[in-house]
Amino acid sequence: MKVAGLGQCSLDHLFVIDSFPEPDTKKEVMKWAVSGGGPVATALVSLARLGVCCDFHGIVGDDESGRKISESLRAEDVNIAGLLTRKKSDSQVAFIAVEKESGKRTIFWKRPEAAPLSPLELPDNFLDDADFLLVDGLMTEVSVYAAGKAKEKGVPVMLDAGRLREGMMELVRLCDYVVASEEFAKALAGKGPFVPEDIVVRMKTFGAKAATITLGDKGSMTACGDEVFYTPAFRVDVVDTTGAGDVFHGGYIYGLLQKWDIREVLRFASAFAALKCRELGGRKGIPTLNEVVAFLKDYD
Repeated sequence: MKVAGLGQCSLDHLFVIDSFPEPDTKKEVMKWAVSGGGPVATALVSLARLGVCCDFHGIVGDDESGRKISESLRAEDVNIAGLLTRKKSDSQVAFIAVEKESGKRTIFWKRPEAAPLSPLELPDNFLDDADFLLVDGLMTEVSVYAAGKAKEKGVPVMLDAGRLREGMMELVRLCDYVVASEEFAKALAGKGPFVPEDIVVRMKTFGAKAATITLGDKGSMTACGDEVFYTPAFRVDVVDTTGAGDVFHGGYIYGLLQKWDIREVLRFASAFAALKCRELGGRKGIPTLNEVVAFLKDYD
């Protein structure tokens, strides 16, 4: 099995605080960590830990953050031949404040300085032997190009739809699976009431085989075929929710690759993401396949 991914990669600086300080005051940090991040990059790391071969395509700068991002992926056996280094530019970085009691986080991030990956920079063989393509849509032009090529080759495409950016709807129409954040779904709903069951059905009408809205600790809503169903979130001792959605996408793709029933796919992805939340950072807590299987068995 092999998954190609195209999108963001980041270096995350995470720190735990007991509460947010008042302006113009100081706050001691309880814990600090540095981790590789980014939606597609972290999803591929989660798949690699499940034994799936992964190729990542994106950009970094030639700064220290870029070197650490590259090493974080290489250390997880993710192929980074498609990760291009832009000269004299800074990589994407994030500073993430995690609240100790809830594990919820506030993200301050800066996008990479250099130009996004262009279609001309994507190798002609980027989908060779690929069983799946994952995109996040941040680099819109190359994402649309890659999804179109995947369509031609019969390679299924998943979109991690975090925000309703310009050009995103063109990309949605090229994807077989759309997994959207609550923020994306609410933007799609517009000024009308946000009813997840209705919005996920609307998302599916754009041509996807299945559409899912992730709702954080409230679970997820999925439309597939004639079914619309809810998948609850699993309860764990939460330390940090950073990367949970990215790991969810990895688990979702893994279940599809195994040809599981869609309800089983969502249950696995939900458990996979929940277990990640027991550690600080988007990657440290990603569980093994055996850990997820044992967790689900005990939960039954």
